[in-house]
Amino acid sequence: MNVNEEYRRKLVGVEEAVARVKSGQLICVGMAASEPAGLLSALSRRRDELVDVRVISALMIGDYEFFANPSMEGHFLHEAWFYGPAARRAHQIRLVSFVPNHLSQAIRKKVEFDPPQVFWGTASPMDKHGFLSLSLGVTYERYMMDHADTVALEVSEHKPRTYGDTMVHISEVDAVVENHIPNFQLEHIEPSEEEIAIGQHVASLIEDESTLQLGIGGIPNAIARALMDRRDLGIHTEMLTDGMVDLYEAGVITNRKKTVWRGKMVGTFAYGTEKLYRFIHDNPGVWLEQGFVTNDPYIIAKNHRVVSINMALAVDLTGQVSSESLGTKQFSGSGGQVDTACGAQMSPGGKSVIALRSTAKGGTLSTIVPILAPGSAVTLSRMDVDYVVTEYGIAHLKAKSVRNRVRALVGIAHPKFRDWLLEVAEKYQIW
Repeated sequence: MNVNEEYRRKLVGVEEAVARVKSGQLICVGMAASEPAGLLSALSRRRDELVDVRVISALMIGDYEFFANPSMEGHFLHEAWFYGPAARRAHQIRLVSFVPNHLSQAIRKKVEFDPPQVFWGTASPMDKHGFLSLSLGVTYERYMMDHADTVALEVSEHKPRTYGDTMVHISEVDAVVENHIPNFQLEHIEPSEEEIAIGQHVASLIEDESTLQLGIGGIPNAIARALMDRRDLGIHTEMLTDGMVDLYEAGVITNRKKTVWRGKMVGTFAYGTEKLYRFIHDNPGVWLEQGFVTNDPYIIAKNHRVVSINMALAVDLTGQVSSESLGTKQFSGSGGQVDTACGAQMSPGGKSVIALRSTAKGGTLSTIVPILAPGSAVTLSRMDVDYVVTEYGIAHLKAKSVRNRVRALVGIAHPKFRDWLLEVAEKYQIW
């Protein structure tokens, strides 16, 4: 095979690639910074020709017309494994629906019971051997490619070339679209005073030689900043972030003491700034694996001292964690929170940590609550939380009775809500 001729034969324009979609099909698209913006932007232009087309992804970044314009109802529906701001807006006009999932199981279940016919993703340019790199993520992208009827990749010279289960040969692709747009950037969030305190508390739980799973936002950024005096940390995570680059460059992350993929920073996708994208480009020390691999609790548990750090919206006085909904209102998603928490608990010396600010809505609401709001999804059961952390300290829940959990959680609530929490706990006999 002459790979250059094969590439030229499959090279098409955006409109031609989108013209291949048929009514009733399910299109799976790359997530976050792997999102094929050109193809998704063009989809709405086929509204009058298509009905009942579903588009499934996680953490859609762009605010595309196919799920932003109310007139698209009946033509397109966005199914989301994880909500971001665009999906929350689309939910109000009935153009998005959440798909409950554990990240480690989501893609296999989808393929078994509701397989996609089309996959759209993004890739770095083809090399001389005919291989393209899926670049910024293989959470579900590689698996969906292997099971879809047709595959189109949007290629950009700005996409970093990454290692792991990312390589795709041109023979596996039906259409290539060139769209050399800059990568999506995740704006850096400077931690607040409260988040800095939370970061310091969480850092106190992390020993040298631990393997970390860490997410995004002000609290994770504060945690990374508070770890600069640690040694020989490793990374086995869902998402690779800028904070990990800072720790690596400071000599804190070495990956030398990991049990699985020793010497490598392992994740399933990357989302951050150009600093992160430059770091992972052509870097054999960064390894991307599919989500059912990185998030398999039994694989996670093979590393020693795994510390799984996840965020939450609310925690009740028994330790139940709601991380994805505000009452009945879907806010984000479960992602791999259960996967990583359970994996950490099975890891020798591992810890499952939930971190959140003690209040929300300008200090008017407590995030430590007696009872979760009606309709709230319980993302993480009370059996799977070792520590809950706010700016007021650490509540150690492992092996504790509900009575002692109440005391510990009230102790890290905002002081102005503590009496109220105790009163309601007494009223409903939460002991």
